Amino acid sequence: MHFFQKQQRPKLIQISTTAKQLRISLWLALISIVFFGTANEALAHGVTAGDKGYILESTGALPIPFIYLGAKHMMTGYDHLLFLLGVIFFLYRLKDVGIYVTLFAVGHVITLLAGVLMEISVSAYLIDAIIGFSVAYKALDNMGAFQRWFGVQPNTKIATFGFGLIHGFGLATKLLDYQLQPDGLLVNLISFNVGVEIGQVLALAAILIAMTYWRKSGNFMRHAYTTNTVMMMLGFLLMGYQLVGYFTV
Repeated sequence: MHFFQKQQRPKLIQISTTAKQLRISLWLALISIVFFGTANEALAHGVTAGDKGYILESTGALPIPFIYLGAKHMMTGYDHLLFLLGVIFFLYRLKDVGIYVTLFAVGHVITLLAGVLMEISVSAYLIDAIIGFSVAYKALDNMGAFQRWFGVQPNTKIATFGFGLIHGFGLATKLLDYQLQPDGLLVNLISFNVGVEIGQVLALAAILIAMTYWRKSGNFMRHAYTTNTVMMMLGFLLMGYQLVGYFTV
């Protein structure tokens, strides 16, 4: 059974946007366009130029540096953080947060390891476009769009695991471009994954603390629809940004 059915999911789909909420959403969307228009590789779903140089020059097993790189990737990966924000937006119990985050993490680990070790390479632009779609998808799910439009509720656990696979494959594609040294490759990849999970825990802790204060403020539900609308816009903007890169680069 869907989590929100058991928890008496807030009737978010019955909330209509006011003119003020719409104006806020449009302004934030405009800011997002500027943001993505000026984004560089350091902000993308990849590895910064400095870290790229370190990876290219590294040989042998280096668990500590790669743990750091994995944690840094997660903490600075806005696409990961937006998706995770959408996943936990209406989760109030730590048990449920743990289930969904674990599903995402397992998917991420599987494709990151398999993608690099099996050298499965797909255009990074296409993968990142799907990642952008995952953000928009989760925002629409939070808004109750699928129930309202199609009368069905997709299985959110399967969706979270599936998008976790895509997110992991996205980074694997980027790492393949950097031609990791075979010496110590497995240890370094596992260490990188450990770092990713550490970064995910730290990021989630910060998000959950902020969400807890927001929920206690009394205006959470009043702005929930607008927030998810902005998340949806960010997801589609990221998707469009990557598709433009795919067709023009």
